[in-house]
Amino acid sequence: MGYFESKTVVVTGGAGFLGLYVVEKLRDAGCKNVFVPRSQEYDLTKEADISRLLKAVEPDIVIHLAAVVGGIGANRKFPGSFFYKNLIMGVQLMEQSRLHGVAKFVSAGTICSYPKFTPVPFKEEDLWNGYPEETNAPYGLAKKMLIVQSQAYRLEYGFNAINPLMVNLYGPGDNFDPVTSHVIPALIRKCVEAVEAKEETIEVWGTGKATREFLYVEDAAEAIVLATEKLDTSDPVNIGTGKEIAVKDLVDMIARLCGFKGKIVWDSTKPDGQPRRCLDVSQARERLGFLARMDLEAGLRRSIDWYRAHRMTSTI
Repeated sequence: MGYFESKTVVVTGGAGFLGLYVVEKLRDAGCKNVFVPRSQEYDLTKEADISRLLKAVEPDIVIHLAAVVGGIGANRKFPGSFFYKNLIMGVQLMEQSRLHGVAKFVSAGTICSYPKFTPVPFKEEDLWNGYPEETNAPYGLAKKMLIVQSQAYRLEYGFNAINPLMVNLYGPGDNFDPVTSHVIPALIRKCVEAVEAKEETIEVWGTGKATREFLYVEDAAEAIVLATEKLDTSDPVNIGTGKEIAVKDLVDMIARLCGFKGKIVWDSTKPDGQPRRCLDVSQARERLGFLARMDLEAGLRRSIDWYRAHRMTSTI
């Protein structure tokens, strides 16, 4: 019998971008009992709702993916909400999971928890050597506290909480809302709309000099499922590709794939965010057997095709 066949798994955020893929991968791995709490029925910022959820489902495993997220613009506009909601959801969910006898808690962390000037490639032991980049520090620190909580709970209660740290995700089903989207969906939408409107220029935030690392969402889901099965320590483990790309090169690639041939105007009054992002992914390879499969250009093509096919029927 496979690891997941007899397990009941709650996936918070299971109807979201990453969550949908994680649920699918769990089912592929033989998990017959996957429960996805919906926000209209269970408000995860409220302790009573969490307790009610865990009482009703009695899960063996909780995979906590629910988060309030966004790009630089959203992080700057809603720092208080991003801090409070992410912290309160995670802290209460882990505590209630402990009280309700959950055997394993998976807390999906974020690369935003790393210090602003972390040496590249980011190693897990660098996590505490400085303050995160200011524009996403409230979000990054809220998620980082769950690592502290999981380590403390393991020491005091023997509670098994693990911490895979996710790099920037992208892929079909991403959030393309111009107010809250991350860099890749925002650029795809901008380029597709510019082509259709026959516009000659598009404007992009920053200087283009910052670098980023991107992980295809299906690869990320595979890593989460592998970590759920194989990881039994609170030490964080980086999940990514180990490859960085300058934002300028990313913009050029997306423009080319979308067929935008006009001019790209950089608004350098807007922030670049963290100067560089690139993970050391050797721990994920050694401990989980995880290696990202999707090439960036191929993944971008799939994301662009998905956006073109789905935007007319979406609520965006």
